[in-house]
Amino acid sequence: MISSSSMSLFGLLCGLIVLLMLPFPSRASDPDPLQDVCIADLNATISINGFPCKPASNVTSDDFFTDFSKDPITFDVFKRAVTFGDVFGFPAVNTQGVALFRIDLDVGGINPPHTHPRGTEAGIVTRGTVLVGLVTTNNTFFSKVLTPGKVFLIPRALVHFQLNVGNEPATFIPIFNAQNPGVSDSIGTLFDTTPPVPNEVLTKSFRVGDDVINTIRAARAQSSWINILDGRSISFMSHN
Repeated sequence: MISSSSMSLFGLLCGLIVLLMLPFPSRASDPDPLQDVCIADLNATISINGFPCKPASNVTSDDFFTDFSKDPITFDVFKRAVTFGDVFGFPAVNTQGVALFRIDLDVGGINPPHTHPRGTEAGIVTRGTVLVGLVTTNNTFFSKVLTPGKVFLIPRALVHFQLNVGNEPATFIPIFNAQNPGVSDSIGTLFDTTPPVPNEVLTKSFRVGDDVINTIRAARAQSSWINILDGRSISFMSHN
């Protein structure tokens, strides 16, 4: 029998999805679709702002469903695991202007400071205790500790993070008004570039010596940055 608390969480999640999919053309992140269905053909070469459609004759019921019910087996070095529901993990969202993910944080885990350049994020905590914080363009910091059933909103392109501050694993479901909202790691944009940002720029910007910058670079080099919301993998998979 389904508990009332489970039904409440389900209702909140459905409400978030509906709100992000409402037709507000002036505020939409992605363009409106021109057909009912365009299941992404992930094997095709991208030649448009998104993926070409899978042939209609090959579309099945399974294309419209995905599974967020499984707990992660492994975590990255930030004690974080990601289940993908963007166009790469859930091709049905292609051209629909929506994406969602399941983010799991082990005890002490963090989704480090980052931004989403192409999408607004709304999320619901479904398990554990999560500190959600964001910083506006005038450097004002907002934060709150959230428990299951609590909802947060991150405006497009603002720096934000999620930190598990509880004594058990935490899970939250972020939903975006873009099929591929993208992610820019706030630290990686300075220390993980190719070619590297000159040390002189970083030492003068942070007002520290070369030794500090080199220490940060060395620590970053122990892991490889992979853009999670661009669908390639979970970020910072350890080489160890």
